Amino acid sequence: MHEGALLSDLVACALLIGGVKAMSHPRLARRGIFIAGVGMLVVIVGNAVFGPAVTGLRAGLAFLAVALGGGLAWYESRRVAMTAMPQMVALFNGLGGGAAALIVVTRLFEPGRPTGLVLLFGLLALAIGGLSFGGSGVALVKLAGRWSKPLRFRFQNGVHALLAFVILGVGVGVLLHSGHGSRLVVLLAVLSVFLGVAAAAPIGGADMPVVISLYNALTGIAVGVDGLMLGNPALIVAGTVVGASGILLTRLMARAMNRSLGQVLFAHFGDAAASGEAGSGTYKEMDLADAAVTLAYARRVRIVPGYGLATAQAQHKLAELTELLRQRNVEVRFAIHPVAGRMPGHMNVLLAEAGVPYDLVQDLEEANPEFPQIDVALVIGANDVVNPGARTNPASPLYGMPVLDVDRARRTLVIKRGRGTGFAGIDNPLFSAELTYLLYGDAKAVLGQLVGAIKSL
Repeated sequence: MHEGALLSDLVACALLIGGVKAMSHPRLARRGIFIAGVGMLVVIVGNAVFGPAVTGLRAGLAFLAVALGGGLAWYESRRVAMTAMPQMVALFNGLGGGAAALIVVTRLFEPGRPTGLVLLFGLLALAIGGLSFGGSGVALVKLAGRWSKPLRFRFQNGVHALLAFVILGVGVGVLLHSGHGSRLVVLLAVLSVFLGVAAAAPIGGADMPVVISLYNALTGIAVGVDGLMLGNPALIVAGTVVGASGILLTRLMARAMNRSLGQVLFAHFGDAAASGEAGSGTYKEMDLADAAVTLAYARRVRIVPGYGLATAQAQHKLAELTELLRQRNVEVRFAIHPVAGRMPGHMNVLLAEAGVPYDLVQDLEEANPEFPQIDVALVIGANDVVNPGARTNPASPLYGMPVLDVDRARRTLVIKRGRGTGFAGIDNPLFSAELTYLLYGDAKAVLGQLVGAIKSL
């Protein structure tokens, strides 16, 4: 390996590790993303200039790919709405898995094809990358609301297991042909993508945060195994770090739902959801003037944001309301459930975009003990993560899932578009509880009216 390429790889590894470390803290996350991005640029440029058998054409194509890919990503990320951020995460993750698979395909069709252990690494990366590409594509479509009903049929898990064994058999066939089975390589790629699609098709929307974390881990693993095949330290380090952090995040997300990864993938969450009819019970409404007085004269307020906040693009109005209440010496903090929204950290991203100080944010373990002393809990577009049935109703599909104990606050105000259920399709008894009052309407409009009413007090 050329000394220049090796040096660029080592520098990139340090930047990638430092960037990911910084991303673990919200205050440093933006800086961490920039550092990791610089690391990726360093390794691409270093390998394009100093890599083995690099010609002027290859170097030019590498720089063109960086310019086109980086420019398109920058443009799309600037214009994407916060409601579509989970879809963009799924898209970029899927493209990463697909790229990892394509690296293997191109390498196997070049002269001097790998054999032995190197070939095994390549086939593993191809299978995992294809699986991530197909599954992320399904997650993208589901998160965009274009595939609302899970696709399920009898013996589905058995069919998936059979398909996995077929993929394993095809991989063995490629190994036996020492990398010369071109048709088998293509078949392996196609079957891997198909298994990714088939495995994600029956998974319900409520499990999407866990699924996105899982596919993020798979993409990282595929990239790391690519690095083993190519002997590239930067790919090994980047893939290993992303894969390990993705696995850890997947575990944390599953634990937040009190479900194992096996249950998420194979238990078809939500099958029992139809037993709960949306909007059962008596809902009590409160007019905006009374709600403004309730918030303005409270001592302690906890705000629980959900996906409805992102849908309404209401985070800036919420930040304005928060600042207004704090000026009146009201203690305001945000209680964030680990799986609120459509991707891990979705609500944290929303609040950070609106400039809400991070020290006002609480996680579930910190917030729940305080709810009995909270004067007003304000729920905005959240549903399943505040459903008390998860604690009290053994027949509920949510039973055992840790939720925010909003129902234990002295009074609860809920901003809600209508009487529908949440993403899991399960009725929420919180909305008909004695101390719960609903404010119907678009979250941005309702929050704006609350701001105006409080200012007039």
